[in-house]
Amino acid sequence: MTESKQKSQVSLELGGALVEHPDGSKRGSWSNQIEFLLSCIGYAVGIGNVWRFPHLLYSNGGGAFLIPFILMLFTMGLPIFFLELCIGQYTGLGPIKSFSRMTPAFHGVGYCTLVVILLVLVYYMVIIAWTLFYTFASFSQKLAWAYCDNDFNTNDCYSGLEDITCQKNTNSNSIFYNKSCMAIDAVCSHFGYFGGNTTHCFENSSEAKAFGDIYNRTLSSEEYFRDYVLGIRGATWENFGGIRWELFGYLTLAWLVCFLCLVRGIQTIGKVVYFTALFPYVILTALLIRGVTLDGADEGVLWYIMPNFSTLKDAKIWADAASQIFYSLGIGCGSLVTLASYSNFSNNCHRDAIFVTFTNLFTSVYAGFAIFSILGFLARQMQMPIDKVVQGAEGLAFIAYPEAVVQMPLPNLWAILFFFMLFILGLGSQFAGVQAINTAILDRRPDLRKYESLVILGVCVTCWLLAIPMVFDGGIYLFKLMDWHTASWAILLIGFAEIVAPCWFYGCNKFLSNIAEMKITFGYFLHGYWWLCWVILAPLTCLGVFGYQLQQTDFRGSYGTYIFPDWAGVIGIGIGLATLVPLPVFFFVQACKAESLRALFQPSPLWKAAEQSNILDNDSVSTAVINPTYISSDKD
Repeated sequence: MTESKQKSQVSLELGGALVEHPDGSKRGSWSNQIEFLLSCIGYAVGIGNVWRFPHLLYSNGGGAFLIPFILMLFTMGLPIFFLELCIGQYTGLGPIKSFSRMTPAFHGVGYCTLVVILLVLVYYMVIIAWTLFYTFASFSQKLAWAYCDNDFNTNDCYSGLEDITCQKNTNSNSIFYNKSCMAIDAVCSHFGYFGGNTTHCFENSSEAKAFGDIYNRTLSSEEYFRDYVLGIRGATWENFGGIRWELFGYLTLAWLVCFLCLVRGIQTIGKVVYFTALFPYVILTALLIRGVTLDGADEGVLWYIMPNFSTLKDAKIWADAASQIFYSLGIGCGSLVTLASYSNFSNNCHRDAIFVTFTNLFTSVYAGFAIFSILGFLARQMQMPIDKVVQGAEGLAFIAYPEAVVQMPLPNLWAILFFFMLFILGLGSQFAGVQAINTAILDRRPDLRKYESLVILGVCVTCWLLAIPMVFDGGIYLFKLMDWHTASWAILLIGFAEIVAPCWFYGCNKFLSNIAEMKITFGYFLHGYWWLCWVILAPLTCLGVFGYQLQQTDFRGSYGTYIFPDWAGVIGIGIGLATLVPLPVFFFVQACKAESLRALFQPSPLWKAAEQSNILDNDSVSTAVINPTYISSDKD
């Protein structure tokens, strides 16, 4: 065997860390670091900022939610975010090989993150399918969610648009009730009152009661989302219903667009993110401007920023804050390690981590102002408390925003732009996830690099197939299970393992010296901050919140007033455990192969900086050939 062939063979068996491979292919890289930064922003800033963050804040008493959220952001979120970027950039490898080489005992951590990102890819694209549903519906001349004359609407349906029209046409002598325009006195008389105005019925000359307290009002946009888009219509776990063919089509389209954007790998992502990372802010700003000009917006904003401190006693708000940190930043999923592995070795990922994290926080708070100004308007219009306006907070972005859109000039245009913005936000987050799985496969099988487009196609098709049950009538129930059990309690343990591997067993000081090799230096304060967070605060926060969740959380799950059966909760727990199984399994495998227990918690001979891995000298070639244990121990 010639020397060049020996080098090629060893580079293949060492996991493809070299630039050159036997097939002549190369591992891609970012054209410039702006592309990497925008990719991180596109990944971390997504629908979760516009949809999930306001929903959690809405269901946890408003502004009080910001306290645990910001606290955990600095003690857990930012430290893990920065740690993942450092590991990926230093090794130039995906999560599987980087963690296994750093500490063989934690070989399974990389696989855990890939299971998480696979599950997130599956159910997250369902949300994107919802956005496409609304985007195409927005091209209709009549925006169906603004009216109560659809076949699926109930008698409790309330249309703000039709109510305004009714009052204008009758000089405020009538209101919209029971899907029609009725005289106010007739409505009040029906409920036993002697008269009223456009907002209240009168019990006597001095007492009045708001319509929202007299009878149930459900927003037309909420019925549209629940009964038409999702198509629940009485579906249960036992009676799951049929497939929603429109949603199936939009799910297919979403994965097709994702594949086309990724077909050429990391180079394609680098170009697409210039649009996907920046465009949403333009639309969000326009919606915020419109929201704060609505009547009642000030009440919504005050409810948003004024904390109800009593909710801080509830473990749920802390658990939800921790869950949102992982969900929003995308930590514990391996994607950040993957994105950073394509970076220049001396890139200042410390600056990038801080910038992306604060951008994520800003976007969440910014979107909150927009959505709660709209909720204040709806509460004023419906004469209801803000926390009672939307009965199903899961669809907050698909209910409150559409209500505001129909109040704007050129509603169809604004509806198209808004839902297209949600589509772009969601798609940007999917790119990194698909690339994480793609990179893991290609790092394991570098001979497949010349077939990278087919590998990406395989990932997309697999996720598409797994998501099909969630476009059935009862699909939202499976969606809720996956959302809670994937991005909540289980991922906290993965985050804990990600921290303790480099900072407890490998050694935090040694890890900080590795960061210094990348020309990233800290002052005394920052050095102490990162050491404190990585060694003490972040792992304890992960374990503490995990303990609270185990003690007080109902793992059965629910949607609206429907409580899932116990056996569905068991499925949910199984989903969460599936993300943790690789940890003990690969620990056992590595323990059987290790010479001693101590060797399990020490770096493998293959642990080295990316710059050292890019050039394989003759000595390393001969070492690998003479000692095949190095090679076999790294085969994942």
